[in-house]
Amino acid sequence: MAVGERVLRVGSALPDPPFEIPGPPASGLDVDWMRAVAAELGARYQLVGYDGDDFEGIFARLGERYDAVASGATVTDHRRTLARWCRPYLRSGQSLVVNTDRTPDVHATGDLAGLVLGVQEGNTSEPVARRLHAEGGVAGVRVYPYEGILDALDDLDAGRIGGFMKLEPVMRRLTEERPSLAVVQTGITTELIAVAVASGDAALAAELDRAQDALRARGTLAELGARWLADSDPAATAVCP
Repeated sequence: MAVGERVLRVGSALPDPPFEIPGPPASGLDVDWMRAVAAELGARYQLVGYDGDDFEGIFARLGERYDAVASGATVTDHRRTLARWCRPYLRSGQSLVVNTDRTPDVHATGDLAGLVLGVQEGNTSEPVARRLHAEGGVAGVRVYPYEGILDALDDLDAGRIGGFMKLEPVMRRLTEERPSLAVVQTGITTELIAVAVASGDAALAAELDRAQDALRARGTLAELGARWLADSDPAATAVCP
């Protein structure tokens, strides 16, 4: 590193395609977006991996291990107590994935009665699944550690769970090579995805917002959306203007 070189350290939980795809070099929508943001700031982008079981633990390391989080992270009321959020760059929502060979009659969450629904710990899908369970819409909820998403899809393939819920763009990518699995419902929720910084770092949040606004104006975000979200349902997933 050159003396005096600025580095923007960005926390990400991998794998999470199309947001972050392990390398080398790493790639994905968030990687490309934050690399462009760093360049706009005259800084060098550095991805720092997060390996906790609970995704919400990623915010505890802001300001220490990394400067910002960009990892397909949805803004929620609870997460506003953990971090300061920049203006959203993406709108998306939860999707439902099922095994169309084993459960061909399941087309939406309303068809999950008697089945177990899988989610990741700390993901915004978890409260949705808990609510379905409380209302009798599913027989149970199985919570997987954040890095255990491929184990969850193996369980769905094998019929050990009846469905899995996560943001649509991720599920499109992770089911590409699993012919028995399909995204059958999108837009279950509407969620805004943004970059987070430490709660007290208003200056960095303002810097990042200015950089993102400049890149939006030049069409960079639209270009990245076209590249990385081409297989998503545009009614459910789109970049924020």
